[in-house]
Amino acid sequence: MPTITKKQMEEFEHLRRDRDNGRVLTPEGLRFICEANEYDPEKIGKHILEVLPKVLQKEK
Repeated sequence: MPTITKKQMEEFEHLRRDRDNGRVLTPEGLRFICEANEYDPEKIGKHILEVLPKVLQKEK
């Protein structure tokens, strides 16, 4: 039976914490953003650039 290393477990825990705290963009989340911005690349890019500083602020 395969086992995972301590480093792999730490990476998994980090990813799980990020997911639980809303810091992982899921395919459904990306689809929602695209639909909300009418699949317009400029609108999507503008939205991402507006949200990014807020997301980075929360990480601190």
